[in-house]
Amino acid sequence: MSRLNGFALVLMASLLSAGTSFADVMFHNGGTGDCTGCHTTPPQLKGSDPSSTCLLCHQAPPGATQPSGSYVATNTHTSASCVQLPPGGDFCWLKKNYRWYPSGVEGLGPAESSPGERHGHNIVALDFGYLADSTLAFAPGGTYPSSALSCISCHDPHGNYRRDAGGTISSAGLPVVSSGSYSNSPDPDAGGAVGVFRLLGGKGYQPGYGTGISPFTADPPAAVAPPLYNRAEGPGDTRVAYGRGMSEWCQNCHPNISHAGSYGHPSGSGSILSAEAVNNYNAYVSSGRLVGTSATSYTSMVPFEMGTNDYSLLKKVANSNNADLTGPTGNASVMCLTCHRVHASGWDSIARWNMQTTFLVYRGNYPGIDNDAPPEYAQGRLAAETRKTFYDRPAGVYGAFQRSLCNKCHAKD
Repeated sequence: MSRLNGFALVLMASLLSAGTSFADVMFHNGGTGDCTGCHTTPPQLKGSDPSSTCLLCHQAPPGATQPSGSYVATNTHTSASCVQLPPGGDFCWLKKNYRWYPSGVEGLGPAESSPGERHGHNIVALDFGYLADSTLAFAPGGTYPSSALSCISCHDPHGNYRRDAGGTISSAGLPVVSSGSYSNSPDPDAGGAVGVFRLLGGKGYQPGYGTGISPFTADPPAAVAPPLYNRAEGPGDTRVAYGRGMSEWCQNCHPNISHAGSYGHPSGSGSILSAEAVNNYNAYVSSGRLVGTSATSYTSMVPFEMGTNDYSLLKKVANSNNADLTGPTGNASVMCLTCHRVHASGWDSIARWNMQTTFLVYRGNYPGIDNDAPPEYAQGRLAAETRKTFYDRPAGVYGAFQRSLCNKCHAKD
């Protein structure tokens, strides 16, 4: 039995036992998948556009009410709630529009709003009802046209980018024998490379869909996910081990959002957490409670980069069973995904939590229009929707009057 076939059988067995679907195991696997999975004969995309083709497999089937497998979008024709919980978020939030009047001002002026298109990257997937951003013509801090935004704007559909045993990432070389995204992925060796994290495009990648798109200048980050990653996090966190390079990769499309802080929060490998921020993160449990320890302080609501490209370490850290909840050390840094999800979220600016309110938890409950929360805290959401943005963590994880999770590092509450 060849190294590739032997590993494929082991990987398939381990992933299926972890709850990953058969399609997840057998298709991309770190590189080019079965051509007929995406293309017809003669070669055309199976969907009307690239993202529609991706969602043929990556939107959950009708009636799905639980997070599962590699789904990144809830089927909104059969579900009123956004139920998929991958680390990158559920594109379903792009279809959720909210309006509300703050306390005491109803009828005295225009309502506040949180339109769906502000909740994420507005992929164009016409077959599934996803449209281009109608407000922002180009990527914030960049020139990438919103009309061209699709799944393959970020992910190389053919999986050409690979990592060899020396850590070099390239678009050609040794054959890709497996995904390199998971904690149980094999290590590359002299006989084969592994795919880069999540099939992301690397240096020189230039999506063929749309115009005015410059080639990427940064390679994918060093990162590793656990095999079981699309799940509710009430029982424990889904920890993607981010090593380094995430913010630098985001700059492929957002080059003028500076890591030095001239546009937004400092982030990237040069934005090392101060000793005070490390201590705050490790001690912070919730508003008013700074009694935590570094051994159990990690939360996927506020992830961080570990400051390493040592994949052996990253693979040990990535988990979804509470095996490692260690907080940051002096090498850790803030990255774009510390505060944002990459696909979509229930809040404006793809934020992991509501950054436009005072209380995330009010009187011990997630605020909603169906409980006693003031409308400026509920902001048009049902309490169950707010809870879903916290990946189904119970409100009791936080303080009875929990303030912004910026305090995980800054401890100003």
